[in-house]
Amino acid sequence: MKNFNKILIVFSVLFCSNGIAQDNKTVTTFGSTFDAIEEVSENWKILDELKEGSPITTQLSGKITEVCQAKGCWMKVVLDNGSEVFVKFKDYGFFVPTDAAGDTVTMQGELAIEELSVEAQKHYAKDKGASEGELELILRPKKTIKFMADGVAISAEP
Repeated sequence: MKNFNKILIVFSVLFCSNGIAQDNKTVTTFGSTFDAIEEVSENWKILDELKEGSPITTQLSGKITEVCQAKGCWMKVVLDNGSEVFVKFKDYGFFVPTDAAGDTVTMQGELAIEELSVEAQKHYAKDKGASEGELELILRPKKTIKFMADGVAISAEP
């Protein structure tokens, strides 16, 4: 029984070590760890410099509005200026909790403007539970602001 308790403690430390309490919020990191820059909430201004085909490495912060309900392999984030960013995770290397919508996220990675094909739009719509009727309404590719995150830090209220 003593060995079982020791093993349980070791596993608890390993699996919970990425959650940190900060200002009555729990911050959980996924992917690569990074130090958030102080003015990250103002980084949405970098969108003015963004050109298709010229990605920018940066940090962004915003509110998570949607998460892939299949496994947490993408999310949509609204920045302070109201812009929506479609976020995927580098090398499919990590996922976020499917119930993270409403939480605040700070993320580090590469920001780009990208054309999202009809097929990709339908795939993501299926991930969030769209009906066949909704899928049939997706007819054209669309430009999207995409963020390929190598690390994210999600802040949740307790």
